[in-house]
Amino acid sequence: MGRYFGTDGIRGVANSELTPELAYKLARASAYRLEEDNNKLIIIGKDTRISGDMLEAALVAGYTSMGFDVKLLGVIPTPAVAHLVLEYNAEAGIVISASHNSFEFNGIKYFGSDGYKLPDEVEADIEDLIDNYKSIEERPVAKDLGRVIYDHEAASKYKEYLEKCASIKLDGYKVALDCGNGATYKIAPEIFKELGAEVISINTEPNGVNINDKCGSTHPEDLQKLVVENNCNIGFAYDGDGDRLITVDEKGNLLDGDHFLAILSMHLKEIGKLENNGVVGTVMTNIGLGEFCNTQEINLIKASVGDRYVLEKMLQEGYCIGGEQSGHIIFKEHATTGDGILSSLMLMQVVVESSKKVSELNDLMTTYPQVLVNAKVENEFKKSYETDEEIQEEIKRVEAIFEGQGRVLIRPSGTEPLVRVMIEGKDLEILEREANKIALLIESKFF
Repeated sequence: MGRYFGTDGIRGVANSELTPELAYKLARASAYRLEEDNNKLIIIGKDTRISGDMLEAALVAGYTSMGFDVKLLGVIPTPAVAHLVLEYNAEAGIVISASHNSFEFNGIKYFGSDGYKLPDEVEADIEDLIDNYKSIEERPVAKDLGRVIYDHEAASKYKEYLEKCASIKLDGYKVALDCGNGATYKIAPEIFKELGAEVISINTEPNGVNINDKCGSTHPEDLQKLVVENNCNIGFAYDGDGDRLITVDEKGNLLDGDHFLAILSMHLKEIGKLENNGVVGTVMTNIGLGEFCNTQEINLIKASVGDRYVLEKMLQEGYCIGGEQSGHIIFKEHATTGDGILSSLMLMQVVVESSKKVSELNDLMTTYPQVLVNAKVENEFKKSYETDEEIQEEIKRVEAIFEGQGRVLIRPSGTEPLVRVMIEGKDLEILEREANKIALLIESKFF
């Protein structure tokens, strides 16, 4: 992790950690680094947070001061920006969002001209330029200044693309959507209605502060009730920027990213489209997905946590599908990043073509209990647990309890001042007890 960029862009409390001053410097530094290709167009999308306008204005000032034109897409999901950067032949696409985090946080993440997230070395160069800001002397004047272009067609272009990817009709299906008061609040219901589904949607009235507030992919409880009470065929919950989803079957049971990978990898194998006979998960992937893949003779490859690392593994080794338990799913044929709405449509394609109920598909793999406890730490101590002898001894003690039938995974959050303690096994009571013990020990030392 760099000085400013984490695993998913720059993130922090808006106007405190992520300030307009930093956004302005970031814009000028990235413009200086990227302008070597002489295609001076930047596109910017955002989610519904109250701080989005402030950060957008700062970025616009920075880029136009460097002679870049800026096309503003308005409120739009993250994967739409990744797609449109190619369609518009832009130098880069920017998303102002803190994804699933609460409204006081915000973030700035980049997609390069190829639609992929910026390489680590480019981010490092930009960080160097921010720290040596005075070295950027470029100050175009008069007609060489950049302009602002307001794009009112971006959402329509993205919808058209998604509908082409799916090529399905959803007449006769009742679909429930929880848009988390985020970037999908308008576009997701429109797409499903245009494909013929009867749509019941909740959390589609963003006010700047209610994004992800006890709703969306991290809080699907209301969606579960909605599906059952309204006899829906399926329900989808999106996060704030629309790059992940959690699904609910017609019985109200959750279907996370691991179950999604089981369903789609099997389907792709059946139709002869599972490249290299494999699927990419992460170190957080449930043991149950591995067992399912073994029964289907599908290779399961594990990447580091973060959709950029999943995609990296997919590109390096030639796999067409990968994702995270949290709901980031990447379809290499159609997208360069996780896409919640696209993933919904791909799952609906399986449902339509198989004529199966979602609960039948949801039963393909067995989920082993996992307990995840967050330990609060000071940002500079997020990796200190790795060299702390007492913590390492505690991990060994817990792993010995499982006798090879469970595991302990500890990792620093890439976006928050947290260390995540995950324990997986068969006895939930033991998992909860031991995960909390380790988390409390970490907090006592580093918070």
